[in-house]
Amino acid sequence: MFAREARPRVLEDRAEAGRLLARVLRRYRSERPIVVALPRGGVPVGHEIARELGAPLDVLIVRKIGAPGFPEYGLGALAEPDLIRLDEARARAEGFRAEDLAPVIAREREELRRRARVYRGDRAALPVEGRCVILVDDGMATGGTMRVAASALRARRASFIVVAVGIASPEAVDALKAEVDRVVVVSAPPGLGAIGAWYRSFEPVEDDEVVNLLRLSNRRALDPTS
Repeated sequence: MFAREARPRVLEDRAEAGRLLARVLRRYRSERPIVVALPRGGVPVGHEIARELGAPLDVLIVRKIGAPGFPEYGLGALAEPDLIRLDEARARAEGFRAEDLAPVIAREREELRRRARVYRGDRAALPVEGRCVILVDDGMATGGTMRVAASALRARRASFIVVAVGIASPEAVDALKAEVDRVVVVSAPPGLGAIGAWYRSFEPVEDDEVVNLLRLSNRRALDPTS
């Protein structure tokens, strides 16, 4: 299920994506991996993988830095705890200065911290230094968010990073290969379009579901009989 070999297919839902990915990722069970999901949509996928591997589940929050007045036009991203990757050449080409982006960055940094509080409460992020980390999302169109997330894990000294995604564009996979140790996807359709078009059920994932799945996964990792 390497991305370049993945046959285009429509998945039932995020849980099916996680179960299919887990089949391939069983080989890492002996490495005692940590599963790190990008919320919100990556968490149901990561939950299934963590259950199969008997691994703890955590989140890594990444926020897009959108152009002022055009939030969907990405100029970079933030990743916790405080990593910033900004496409300065693109920002300059669009006529934006550092002072134009400062309010956007401040707002997204606060939202990142808010989500961390909601999802973890007082608990710190799981330490990944020297560990195998399986980095999970439900879909990957350009790969930009995943590259920032991988950079954040490298900064925290993860020793081996496997990206596991339900649906991804072949271009995103190719762009990511140089930055992580392995990429695994269920389906990599050419001309991807919308991620949700490749899931029969693609309902929004709410904060409460993220919190509940994190709690359930980590209770199971501590006590496999629960």
